[in-house]
Amino acid sequence: MKRLIACAALLTIAGVCSYTFARPESTWTVQPLASPAGANSTEPQVTIQGDRVILSWLEVAGKRATLKFAERSAGGWSAAQTVTSSDNFFINEYDVPSVKALPDGTLAAYWIENNGPEPDATNVRLSWSKDKGRTWSRGVSPHHDGTETEHGFASLFAASGGGLGVIWIDGRATDPEKETGDMSLRSSVYSPEGRQLNETVVKSRVCECCSTSVAQTSDGVIAAFRNRSSTEVRNIYTARFAGGHWDTPTAVHDDAWKIEACPINGPAISANGRDVAVAWFMGRDDQGRAFVAFSHDEGKSFGQPVRVDDASSLGRLGVQLLPDGSAAVTYIEVAGNHSQFRVRKVSPAGAKSAATTIAETSGSRYPRVARDGNELLFAWTDTGRGASSIRTARASIDGK
Repeated sequence: MKRLIACAALLTIAGVCSYTFARPESTWTVQPLASPAGANSTEPQVTIQGDRVILSWLEVAGKRATLKFAERSAGGWSAAQTVTSSDNFFINEYDVPSVKALPDGTLAAYWIENNGPEPDATNVRLSWSKDKGRTWSRGVSPHHDGTETEHGFASLFAASGGGLGVIWIDGRATDPEKETGDMSLRSSVYSPEGRQLNETVVKSRVCECCSTSVAQTSDGVIAAFRNRSSTEVRNIYTARFAGGHWDTPTAVHDDAWKIEACPINGPAISANGRDVAVAWFMGRDDQGRAFVAFSHDEGKSFGQPVRVDDASSLGRLGVQLLPDGSAAVTYIEVAGNHSQFRVRKVSPAGAKSAATTIAETSGSRYPRVARDGNELLFAWTDTGRGASSIRTARASIDGK
């Protein structure tokens, strides 16, 4: 596919640089957690709403894919449940489905389907369950442009009043054959009954195929995404959604990374009250690096970025704020031909713990992290044994 070409080039970034860092904290102990996913499972995602943690994934058999999910419990994961199954799923390791609980107990699901002959032509699909996942509504799309273009990389959030919010990357203004036009970031809100209330443009020109991320601050939702300037600088931006409106997006930091192709490496965001952390990948000068930056005013401004990796990184970042104001950041560390899925603690002042390896990444993909109270949860796809399967693990934040 066209949008994967740039990624293939970036996966060769494995340069080694000298970097000095502090290690004020002990590393976490990562423990395996039995996965609820079946054979040929892939594309994990973990979402949290209140005290509800949901793991979702795809199970693939031939041309058919099934979206499944399980919920975290005191004893592990619940039994797997099915959202939907189709021969028309668009399966892409960088644009993964998700299932999210809403405050009133409703479950919402997102996935993408093929839409026309163009390789990247896709539709966002949404569905709801009011009976704890036993039955689901017919899938609908938040966009109605009817174009056979890319729509995807969506993130779900709980909207005020008990409804569902969604942001996604939208290609209706592009011409796939001529490879012209701009991808935009759009948003829509649904009522608790599933009625679409609006559709709006958050940013008219963004990176073509980098994933989005959302978090809930004390004043509303904040979204993170990769921007695309008129000169092809692709900085990470955030936009805040409060009072039913999106504010003007602003850059987290000026990386000055100019690249005339999508790196397919989106940001991650976490929030706790007024504190926000954003983690992202940057590949300027042909060296992959991972960063995190902190805000203490609900994302209106950010401090200087803190470098997370030790030598070089392939990105795929995740971030979760911790009770003490620091963040657990996950990333892919690479040196030479060796790579690992790692986590480390980073403070807003720049102090960093020693990195803890969660898995070797020669056969691991789609890494995810979520915080459930005093526990960090990790999920990834293991392909090291010749088959694809979801793995999960946990670590206590206090090390116990």
